[in-house]
Amino acid sequence: MADPFYKKRLQFGLIIWIMVLIAFPFFFNFIENREGIMLKDFIIDSIPAYDVSIPTFLIIWSMFLLFLYRAINEPELLLLFLWGFIFLSLSRFVSIYLLPLNPPQQLIALRDPITNIFYGKKHGFITKDLFYSGHTSTQFLMCLCFKKRTDKILALISTIFVGTFVLIQHVHYSIDVLAAPILTYLVYLLSKQIVKR
Repeated sequence: MADPFYKKRLQFGLIIWIMVLIAFPFFFNFIENREGIMLKDFIIDSIPAYDVSIPTFLIIWSMFLLFLYRAINEPELLLLFLWGFIFLSLSRFVSIYLLPLNPPQQLIALRDPITNIFYGKKHGFITKDLFYSGHTSTQFLMCLCFKKRTDKILALISTIFVGTFVLIQHVHYSIDVLAAPILTYLVYLLSKQIVKR
């Protein structure tokens, strides 16, 4: 990335991204130790809870590896996703803080050994990281960032599967999943403005 424009935004983005990652365990510890409300959700109430951690994990990280492969040859793709993820994380900090929720009944912990690293050592998993779904929104952010039509279709399919799986596992309320693409699209538009010349 020899272009000074991209280099400057990449370096600044990486600094903010590292700060966000550092903030993750502190924020998750805070939300996990506060009381919230439990929503009545007829969708997940009608679905028996099953552990689908393995297929969820495989879909998420397979798509991420594909994204990294594409980004090697398209630096703009990496820059757009980086800023999108930053705004996604910050917006979720705000939405989770403003809407304290207790997890759905029959929740089965989503076992993701890679993502759980960022939660911190105090909690093996987080149950109150709810509105809106980070797993679903990250998949959809990749869908928006991809340039190739086939990649976009794959990412959209992965978004649907991941959103469905977190509901089957009772990790999220349906509103968390349904709101994710809408809010992610707004985040994407904002990140596009940042990386635009």
